[in-house]
Amino acid sequence: MDSSFYYGFCVAAINFFTLFGTILFMFYGKIKSHQKNKKIVASSPSSSTLSLTSTPSSLSRTRKHHVFPSFHGADVRKTFLTHILKEFKGKGIDPFIDNDIERSKSIGPELIEAIRGSKIAIVLLSRNYASSSWCLNELVEIMKCREEFGQTVMTIFYDVDPTDVKKQTGDFGKVFKRTCKDKTKDEIKRWTKVLEGVATIAGEHSRNWDNEAAMTEKIATDVSNMLNTSTPSRDFDGLIGMGAHMKEMESLLCLGSDEVRMIGIWGPSGIGKTTIARVLYSQFSENFELSVFMESIKESMYTRPVCSDEYSAKMQLQKRFMSQIINHKDMELPHLGIVQDRLNDKKVLIVLDSINQSMQLDAIAKETRWFGHGSRIIITTQDQKLLKAHGINHIYKVEFPSAYEAYQMFCVSAFGQNFPKDGFEELAWEVTKLLGHLPLGLRVMGSHFRGMSRDEWVNELPRLKTRLDAGIQSILKFSYDALCDEDKDLFLHIACLFNNGEMVKVEDYLALSFLDVRQGLQVLAEKSLIAIEVLPSGYTRIDMHNLLVQLGREIVRRKPGHQSIREPGKREFLVDARDICEVLTDNTGSRNIIGILFEVRTLSGELNISGRAFEKMSKLKFLMFHGPYDNEKDKLYLPQGLNNLPRKLRLIHWCRFPLICLPSNFCTEYLVELRMWNSKLQNLWQGYQPLGSLKIMDLRESKHLKELPDLSSATNLEELTLFECSSLAELPASIGNLQKLQQLSLRGCSKLEVLPTNINLESLINLDLTDCLLIKRFPEISTNVKDLKLMKTAIKEVPSTIKSWSHLHKLEMSYNEGLKEFPHALEIITRLYFNDTEMQEIPPWVMKISRLQTLTLHGCKKLITIPQLSGSLLNLSAVNCESLETLGFSFHNHLLDSLRFVNCFKLNKEARKLIQASSTRQFLPGKEVPADFTYRANPGSSVIVNLNQRPLSTTCRFKACILLVTQDEKEKGSNGKTFGVTHRLMDKNKFGVNVRCRPSCYYEFPPILAEHLFTYEFEADVTSSQLLFSFHVHESDEVVIKECGVLLL
Repeated sequence: MDSSFYYGFCVAAINFFTLFGTILFMFYGKIKSHQKNKKIVASSPSSSTLSLTSTPSSLSRTRKHHVFPSFHGADVRKTFLTHILKEFKGKGIDPFIDNDIERSKSIGPELIEAIRGSKIAIVLLSRNYASSSWCLNELVEIMKCREEFGQTVMTIFYDVDPTDVKKQTGDFGKVFKRTCKDKTKDEIKRWTKVLEGVATIAGEHSRNWDNEAAMTEKIATDVSNMLNTSTPSRDFDGLIGMGAHMKEMESLLCLGSDEVRMIGIWGPSGIGKTTIARVLYSQFSENFELSVFMESIKESMYTRPVCSDEYSAKMQLQKRFMSQIINHKDMELPHLGIVQDRLNDKKVLIVLDSINQSMQLDAIAKETRWFGHGSRIIITTQDQKLLKAHGINHIYKVEFPSAYEAYQMFCVSAFGQNFPKDGFEELAWEVTKLLGHLPLGLRVMGSHFRGMSRDEWVNELPRLKTRLDAGIQSILKFSYDALCDEDKDLFLHIACLFNNGEMVKVEDYLALSFLDVRQGLQVLAEKSLIAIEVLPSGYTRIDMHNLLVQLGREIVRRKPGHQSIREPGKREFLVDARDICEVLTDNTGSRNIIGILFEVRTLSGELNISGRAFEKMSKLKFLMFHGPYDNEKDKLYLPQGLNNLPRKLRLIHWCRFPLICLPSNFCTEYLVELRMWNSKLQNLWQGYQPLGSLKIMDLRESKHLKELPDLSSATNLEELTLFECSSLAELPASIGNLQKLQQLSLRGCSKLEVLPTNINLESLINLDLTDCLLIKRFPEISTNVKDLKLMKTAIKEVPSTIKSWSHLHKLEMSYNEGLKEFPHALEIITRLYFNDTEMQEIPPWVMKISRLQTLTLHGCKKLITIPQLSGSLLNLSAVNCESLETLGFSFHNHLLDSLRFVNCFKLNKEARKLIQASSTRQFLPGKEVPADFTYRANPGSSVIVNLNQRPLSTTCRFKACILLVTQDEKEKGSNGKTFGVTHRLMDKNKFGVNVRCRPSCYYEFPPILAEHLFTYEFEADVTSSQLLFSFHVHESDEVVIKECGVLLL
């Protein structure tokens, strides 16, 4: 600028071509085809596109203004400058303007700061621009910023030829030469260099425009677009858990390789696949010649004409794809070979979002050879099978966020921060758990709760438990709608009845309803609608997300036309307690009903079921009444009896069945599983019934059961559980026909005297006769048995053939002096139970039991000492051994798993020390937590542990000690209830976050008469410096925790 006029516009550097994570999408989703050639030489004045250039910068600069223009006032002040400033103002573009800076031949610090403090520099080159040394020095500073900081520079050639500027010829050159008079060579050299440089930056040329107003409008629009695209993207700043996703994806992308690679992002709806893909696109799209993000492809396919065939659909998709990636609207596509022909030499980044058909991939990216070296194609989908079918082996499975990450996600949407407002902590956790850690649900419901009062939250929670938000439902339902009819039906069965069920059993239940249940489950798993989880025990569980369960149950409530089925009795599945009560009391069921799942514990009062409740349910296959349990009172009654049960029933779970017998017309032909715990049944049915489908019969704790029916037809029965059926005096001889029986539990059948002689079943693996007090004879069973429990029976002899039972791993027996006469037994027994009130010492032959793992001494009141025992021992329990004083054993080679001395109050000091030194878990009388426990609470059942002084490792080992006391000083006696102890470990700095422990057990103990100490060790996965340990007593109102302590090992 010359000294007669000055407008200042401030510019700062931005590097939007090389820095990762700074650009999300080009303005209006345009795809940049000019990225490869970042510098365009303006050798011809015919260019009509306003261009920009920038060079890399490692500096992060503070921007004060959008634009800094450098111009000669006399040439443009009253015309062009006025117009463009008006356009800038209309588009919200902030130029640097300051007429108060004192003019001189050199620019001062204030102007330098103005140049560096703006985003874009516009050099308006006019005929007399070079007449001002002020303008030329401004240009030197601008080009310096461009070189050093990545300054974005735009050029406007106003009535001057770019060639004249570059070579300093013509009228522009004459003006420049006059300015150079009396200037130093260095100064002239600097000016010449920057003029040559700025002339090579392509820009708008006034001679190409007939209408100056149109020209200024286009320039202002281009500046606005550049400001948009050059602004660093903050769209994904602070996304919870995104760092871990990016680390995994960068490894799969392998951007340093020249190969063409396809990468799948796989997971259920709403888990964040699209968000991960967007972040990747934002970070890496600038590294490719061409890039495109095609959103929601599966949704767009629903909008195509119904009559269109697959070829037309492919053409439509490829046309959309090509139009976007090369920024060519209304593109003509004669055939499907265009992608390969146009892109096979281009390095491209392609994101195909929400693919759900192979046809979609075939249309856009059928083969890697369609694209140039270094290309990357990212596909998001719910269908793993689709990826594998396309030969895509680089697959990222998106896992659910951790509990705390989910909590933070919800809080961001609900409170605008990653932690809740005071008083909302527990409510926020409850909602997070209900939503099952699904990011979509967390975001939608967080927005729903935002701004609500605490009372409003509380009022909303019950509805959240049973109803699905419409926005979430519409997204999740896409996956359901894409299934075939049979897979839809299977999805509804899992959602309504069998979520968290054992896979093998669910296959049995549904075998007659579906052609191939296992294949159907595999389809649902591949489409991320269920997860099939193999637990450490070998148990294979079907797991469906909470929100998908709600989706399935919501679908059942509605007709195909999306109208609500107002009468519950006309639905296929009943799961809502109120609906079930209405149907069972008013007898409004229908042949539509396939399954009923009734969580009885949710019932507030009692329910009188109509005797004719099931008469109209001719298609009912699955009847499950879960609960009440433990000490809860009965809630279901049949005052009129029960006329019938549907003949097609395959599954009956009815806890506390209130009648003494099942209906006389009950049909068992299709029955696969019968579980009737704690029932009032005296017998099941009379006479012969076809039981060929039956695999499980579980009548545990049915204390009134006197007899079993004829089981001769139950040739597929695998499990028979009669635990605590204390009125059962005999078993039917037909048990000998159960050639597939694997588990037989008769524990607590105290009236049972003999077993049938023909139960030598080769399939039998587990036989439990514990507490069958009257059984005297060793059972005649198959040598294939693995687990044989004979404790608290009258069995005193062991057959010599047992030595050859190669499969036998556990043999549990009660002590009797005659066992010493069976040396072969001493080589087999793994657990021995003593209950001899007169015994004063343990016989020496017990030490000869070479495989003894567990020794239990119960009520041995005269026992004074315990001698050296077998080196194989792992667990020792002495209960109510009131005279026990000393321990004569030691275990130098290993620590025992557990030592329990309950109500053994005479143990001497040496014995106590030995107990503490010999086991990782001890329970014995004591009055206070030892002083060596660093972190203690007295009184209290919780303690905070600070790990600041110790570097955190992935796993830490702890020892805990708790003092258990009775509530009052009265003796409780030894016949009270057993009780349990558990612990919980939480991150102190992350409200509600549990820390995983190993082992995480429920420890059960007999009743105690006075104070006891329980000490045990466990491991925890620690990532925090502060942990909260809390300890809890269960199933007892008499025992409480008085003190606790924790020691870091």
